Amino acid sequence: MFKKILICNRGEIAVRIAKACRELDITSAVIYSEADYNSLHVRVADEAYLIGPAPANESYLNISKIIKIAKEIGADAVHPGYGFLSENSKFISAVRDAGIVFIGPSFESVEMMGEKTAARKLMSKHNVPIVPGTIEPINDIDNAKKIADEIGYPIMLKASAGGGGKGMRKVVSSNNFSSSFERAKNESIKAFGSPDVYMEKFIENPKHIEVQIIGDTYGNYVHLFERECSVQRRHQKVIEEAPSISVDEVTRDKITLAAVNAAKACNYFNAGTIEFLMDKEKNFYFLEMNTRLQVEHPVTELITGIDIVKEQIRIAAGKKLSFTQEHVIKRGHAIECRIYAEDADNNFAPSTGRILHHRLPSGPGIRVDRGIDLSTDVPVHYDPLLSKVTAYGKDRDEAIARMKIALGAYQIAGVITNISFLDWIIDHSKFVDGSFDINFIDNEFMPHAPYKWREKYNEKYEDASAIIASILKFNDKKLRVGKIESNNTNKWLSQLHE
Repeated sequence: MFKKILICNRGEIAVRIAKACRELDITSAVIYSEADYNSLHVRVADEAYLIGPAPANESYLNISKIIKIAKEIGADAVHPGYGFLSENSKFISAVRDAGIVFIGPSFESVEMMGEKTAARKLMSKHNVPIVPGTIEPINDIDNAKKIADEIGYPIMLKASAGGGGKGMRKVVSSNNFSSSFERAKNESIKAFGSPDVYMEKFIENPKHIEVQIIGDTYGNYVHLFERECSVQRRHQKVIEEAPSISVDEVTRDKITLAAVNAAKACNYFNAGTIEFLMDKEKNFYFLEMNTRLQVEHPVTELITGIDIVKEQIRIAAGKKLSFTQEHVIKRGHAIECRIYAEDADNNFAPSTGRILHHRLPSGPGIRVDRGIDLSTDVPVHYDPLLSKVTAYGKDRDEAIARMKIALGAYQIAGVITNISFLDWIIDHSKFVDGSFDINFIDNEFMPHAPYKWREKYNEKYEDASAIIASILKFNDKKLRVGKIESNNTNKWLSQLHE
């Protein structure tokens, strides 16, 4: 087993990995930028090393600096977490060329699955259903128009090297195809340095279902069931749960088998996720493979009892999977809410500042993965994810009930958060009955933003004057805030502090 692991990330995922290292009796080391000098991951890890200035390309994305630090401190392995360099094949190659173990897949697998058209071609050869469309990049606009006519509108244009919603354009008719095609190419160049785009048939109102897989270097593969990821905004997930309310046992058997076949097709090892779109008839289609640990891995851990991060480390150390498919049993239901520093009333604008007050929710079935603590700075340079609240219950109803309590109890002051927005989702009838799809937020929330969505939501109010006064040490009589939303206390606190 490794003696020291360098964690090449920040925030809650760096904290999560450091805790797994501690349980395995491995020394954890982290890197941090100048903006993160007082971050929680710096205090939680056994060792911490300044990597550079705040901009990510000078710190968390600086491959040469990371390799240099790893060598200097004698790290046996590096864990990339998610985001940043986690799916960068050049980084994986550089790590291994330096004689250090990369905790994740091979660079060959990452390259194979990172190029979307190549991945679609590979999946089609291994009996994994793909969305009807092209399996080669399309560059000629006249030819692209002909293909679109053959597929039938609406279609989606996507960046071949893409991800995270960048370089994606929905085209509803031939009238706006040319402009959409050029925009997709330009976005792809800007985000990924490549003009290559491909085309897919647009699936109306689908569900976004993903399957967690794990493989070792000995050819053993397992799935850890599926996750429901349809509550998303701008192609970014907001709430995830496991298992999916929309996947029956017959579909579950088919989609998990397809996921394992997808992993085998690219000789994958370590943890990865196969993402699918599923239509109303429960036909599912390969979307992409995430060759890394996912943000939403806690929901899978809770329903299976398997620590995915520790399993990643063991596999990278050359060990076989510690369990077989027969040992993976699905129990209960888990829901995860991503807590972002952003203002739902202001088009989800990021919020920055210092955490003035932080009180965690607790209780049966509640797990909080966090990257913040009291006095933590929330900088402008990185993703606004602060923490993740996961609620586990014997069934979905209990998980929802526990999540409502947890969101109501979670207090963060100093930045504006999306907690009240998450509470609105959890309480929405379409979420409760499972009839939501990937257009849920666009259809149910955005038409009523800003502010009007609050009128449609029967929120609970309480007098938060005492809370504000105790946090900021003001005389209660000087505060004239009246009745405010308990879950929106964060915004009032931030405004009052300013």
